[in-house]
Amino acid sequence: MLMRHAIGSVLRRLRTERGATLRELSERSRISVPYLSEIERGRKEASSEILAALCRVLDVTERELLSDVVAEFARIEVLSLIPDRVHAASAVDVAEDHEVSAVPHAVLLAA
Repeated sequence: MLMRHAIGSVLRRLRTERGATLRELSERSRISVPYLSEIERGRKEASSEILAALCRVLDVTERELLSDVVAEFARIEVLSLIPDRVHAASAVDVAEDHEVSAVPHAVLLAA
């Protein structure tokens, strides 16, 4: 997974949790709808200035955004370590029960 994919996934989740459309976020952040869509789909890299504007509009700090991105990376990494996708739900439960970024992979796999 590339950084831009995790950032896009987190931004989309934050936007939808707040009930905002791409158009609404675009108007409030002054970033075009097509560019926001490309960022959310992980096709474009967002500059630090754009991320700061989006954080301001979404009412999260840059630190919170980056923490969510780290958690997204960890979630995807845990899922990729499980050979049988049937067990994916249990890995997500483990990831949600622990501070994933602080738990060694061996601990997650042993759970």
